[in-house]
Amino acid sequence: MNINGTPDLGDAIWHLKNDAQYTIGQEGLSTLVWLDGNPTNITNSQIETKLVELETAHTNNAYQRDRLSEYPNLQEAIHALLDGGNTLTELQAKRTAIKTKYPKSGA
Repeated sequence: MNINGTPDLGDAIWHLKNDAQYTIGQEGLSTLVWLDGNPTNITNSQIETKLVELETAHTNNAYQRDRLSEYPNLQEAIHALLDGGNTLTELQAKRTAIKTKYPKSGA
């Protein structure tokens, strides 16, 4: 993944063959060199298609990353479960508000 967390060509290759051995420069597929001889004959077109799939999935799941950054942490959740009552109700209300703020893609 890139520094910003988006999928890159390496991720696409890994998803096509997770033990592939290769090098690739910053210029992209034009610099791809298969160190293992590319025994499964992965094409540049397959890599590009897989990259688009990964980018689409990453975009469609942005709501999950956004929610995660605002959800109560594990310690807060455990305390709410153990304390019950208003604490648990408040935690559930907070989660509901976050889900409303960041709805699922296509919802």
